[in-house]
Amino acid sequence: MSIAAAATTSQDVMEATLWVSRGWRAKVVKNEDDDGWAVEMYRVGDAEPALVGPWTMGRDKKNPKPLNAKDFATLVKTASEVLDRAAAAQRAALHKSIDIVVGDAKVRVDLDIAPDEDDPHAIVTAVDLASGEELRRMRVLPNWKLTGRSAQDVVAGKVG
Repeated sequence: MSIAAAATTSQDVMEATLWVSRGWRAKVVKNEDDDGWAVEMYRVGDAEPALVGPWTMGRDKKNPKPLNAKDFATLVKTASEVLDRAAAAQRAALHKSIDIVVGDAKVRVDLDIAPDEDDPHAIVTAVDLASGEELRRMRVLPNWKLTGRSAQDVVAGKVG
């Protein structure tokens, strides 16, 4: 039994231009921009594709090359990496951190933005790096800027 056959379930679809397996769907479609073909990779349940890329022509130079297990595995890996990078970028956009020195203490000030449409806000937290003690936690507007100066103001209690 091949690896592809061993990994299939009763819901898997393995057709020339459509594969559904392991929570992913690959569909070969006509490329609207030229005469070629494209492949769309969707995580099952998502409305938008995680990845869209060019697809190879078949031997007849007219129809698309059929999907196969190796191609599908590569597409799943690539689409997963795209989603992982997008999630990391989203986390980075919602979390900022800066280290400052206050007296003799090193302090980390974090800004965590809550992407809440009904109650947009951010939480600023100051932590003494030596002891791990939380020095201050406060709610601010989501567009509040974390800078060296604003971090000093948080620790001094001048923000509120």
